[in-house]
Amino acid sequence: MTHIVAPSNVEQVGKTSGVDRLRTQAVEASQVRALSTHPDVVALRVESVRTQVDRCMWVGIVLGLAFTMVNVQAFAAQGAAMGSLPWVAAWLLDPMVSLVLIAVLRAEQITARYQVSDHTKWIGRTKRFAFAATYAMNTWASFGHGDVAGVVLHSVPPVLVFCAAETAPVLRDRLTEAVLRAERAAALADPQKAAERLDGPAEAPAAPEPTPVAQNAAQPPELAATATTLPDVVKVPRKTAAKPRKKPAAKTGRKLLADYVADALAAVEPGMAPADVTPAWARQATGCSAGLSAKVATAVRESLASNDEITGEFERKAA
Repeated sequence: MTHIVAPSNVEQVGKTSGVDRLRTQAVEASQVRALSTHPDVVALRVESVRTQVDRCMWVGIVLGLAFTMVNVQAFAAQGAAMGSLPWVAAWLLDPMVSLVLIAVLRAEQITARYQVSDHTKWIGRTKRFAFAATYAMNTWASFGHGDVAGVVLHSVPPVLVFCAAETAPVLRDRLTEAVLRAERAAALADPQKAAERLDGPAEAPAAPEPTPVAQNAAQPPELAATATTLPDVVKVPRKTAAKPRKKPAAKTGRKLLADYVADALAAVEPGMAPADVTPAWARQATGCSAGLSAKVATAVRESLASNDEITGEFERKAA
């Protein structure tokens, strides 16, 4: 016997399944959005991008320096016979300059990662001198012969290396700033979770001491009955000197990032420049952890910079 389903029931079933499907998709989309903006997920993605950027930059820099090696060797050899001592020594000139440049770039890779400002101008001077020396030795022969095509050809690798050397620290600094902004946004949205993520989960409260009633209840029935039926003479305790009970130390509240920043601002001395605020100074001034010191130092530097701008504007208006 064949059962015929009414058209209204079919439409109702279709609508119900469609609503359930949309509800499921909405829940999944909400979870994906929450995870995609989580500071730890953002840091993981930024770290992956940082690795790709570093690898591409280093491959380009090494290839560019290797391309200039031949022309620099020819410039240093000055037509010396192949295999002679001057010809062999000429091969050392380009690696000598390139290794110094690579050492500076490697150090900047670490300082830019933790947003450590440069306190000396010698870093920029060393990079510019290495670039200028490589460019001059690489294009000297082309300029001497008036070969415009040769000048363009041998100018591209040194200029590209110089651009990569100047751009790489800025990119690393911006990537680090992206992670810090995600952390600050999460701290503003939920300060408690941000504190637990930085300092670990809060300690569980200590269990209260059992009262005498609870202790008697935990004893066997025979001992409990004996304790309640003993005469008063036996129950009278021997007089002893009462020892003062130590009061438990009051637990301090968990310090958040804003609290550490406030302590650091209070420790800033008059005339202190933003460049003097380093993670090491933040740890010494506030006692924060090593992982939090970079964020505290960045926030203090931004505050000092904004105060300097406000002071300068006020002085200009007063003048």
